[in-house]
Amino acid sequence: MGLSRAKIKNEATGDEFTVMFNPEEYSLNKDNNFAAQAIPGLGSPLLQYVHGNLRTLDMELFFDTFEQQSDVRDQTLKVTSLLAINSDLHAPPILQVVWGTLFFRGVLAKASQKFIKFLTDGRPARARLSVTFHEFVDAATQSKEANLQTVDFSKYHIIRLNETLSTIAGQYYEDATTWRPIAAANGITDPRAITVGQEIRVPALPFVDPETGEVIA
Repeated sequence: MGLSRAKIKNEATGDEFTVMFNPEEYSLNKDNNFAAQAIPGLGSPLLQYVHGNLRTLDMELFFDTFEQQSDVRDQTLKVTSLLAINSDLHAPPILQVVWGTLFFRGVLAKASQKFIKFLTDGRPARARLSVTFHEFVDAATQSKEANLQTVDFSKYHIIRLNETLSTIAGQYYEDATTWRPIAAANGITDPRAITVGQEIRVPALPFVDPETGEVIA
C-alpha cells in the first residue's frame, strides 16, 4: 500500500482537497537572527540572539490533465486561489497541509506556475506548481512555546498525525502506559477521540484528578 496523497485544508471554510500527485520531496526551513557585536581585543564578535524567523514549507506539485483533454488551470486554481484574501478574515486563509507524518499549519505565501504541455487549442494541460507556506502561530501559542512549562509544571502538546495518548506519554514520561493522567487533565473519556492539530495539556506526575481527587501516576 502506497503513501496516501497529500491534502490541503482551508480552516476558514473547512474545504479540503487532495493533490493530483504527491510531491517528490519537501523542504522545511527555519532560521534565527543574531546580532554581532565587535569587542576590541577579541578575535571574533559576540553573538546575541535577536529573534526567530518564520518556519517555511516548500514543495513542488505536479498537475496533468492531458488524458482528460482539459485545462490544467482548473486544477491549479485550487491551490492558487488560496492566496486570495478571505473577506471575513481580511487576510488569506489559514491552511493545514497533511501528508504522511507531515502536519504543517500556515498560509500560502507564494505559488509559481510553470505550464509544460499544451492541447491543440493552446490550453495548458500539464503544470508544475512551486509553493511556499509560512507557518502560522497565534500569539497565545507563541507565548506557550516561549515557556512550555506552566506554574504547575504542566506542558502543552499539539497532536500530530498518527499520535496517540500512549505515544505522547512515552515522549514526555518515558512510559507509554502512563497515558491516563493526560486523558484526565484534558477531560478525554475516549483515548481514541483525539484529532490532529488539537492542543492538550501534559501534566506533571503524580497528577491529581480535579474531578475525583484521585492521584494518577
